[in-house]
Amino acid sequence: MKTLIVDTLKKDDIKNVEIVFITADKGLCGGFNAQTLKKTRAVYKELVAEGKNVRIRAIGRKGVDFMRFNGISVVESVVGLSAAPTYQKAAEVIDKAFEDFSAGVIDNIVLVYNGYKNMISQELRVVDLLPISDDILDNVFDPSSSLTTEPDHPGEILDALIKKYVEFNFYYALVDSLAAEHSARMQAMDAANKNAKEMVQDLTLQYNKARQEAITTELIEIISGMEALN
Repeated sequence: MKTLIVDTLKKDDIKNVEIVFITADKGLCGGFNAQTLKKTRAVYKELVAEGKNVRIRAIGRKGVDFMRFNGISVVESVVGLSAAPTYQKAAEVIDKAFEDFSAGVIDNIVLVYNGYKNMISQELRVVDLLPISDDILDNVFDPSSSLTTEPDHPGEILDALIKKYVEFNFYYALVDSLAAEHSARMQAMDAANKNAKEMVQDLTLQYNKARQEAITTELIEIISGMEALN
């Protein structure tokens, strides 16, 4: 089993990577899902080009359907989580990847999702969940602290904290993605509503023109007929 405290692997040491990507369970949200899938494929191709062994964990019906349609194998498909995320369900999913990392099956977990930026835009995010970077590990334990912990082993405590860190980050990504999904869907529906109104206006104008042309043609025929009788 890996000791997570010293798992600050260099890029060249990483051989096996798992990509966890999040999409929506429903459509009608513009390019929200397409952007995430496009980014996931780009990350996948980049890692393969570097000689990495890559496997995929798909979250969300749209992503699962895309992978199935394209014949791409995934280590796990999860439907229903992205539409109604809870911490417990999120932990159950990401703990499987965490256990594989701890067992040395994978060396790196990469999270890809479309996050909320503001009401009118979303932002694609690629996050390395594991291994933990040195910046995060710095100053986790203060040697001068008089705080007593149980168990009295920094490694065990830090491993537990890292597990919680991964779970909370994954849960946050799910909530962030859901907020972005709703924002994207609201934009898409607003755009569809505007397009429908514009189409109604255009069709109404075309109808009025056609009606006017028909009336004009009938009047010309009537006048021409009267003149012929005279």
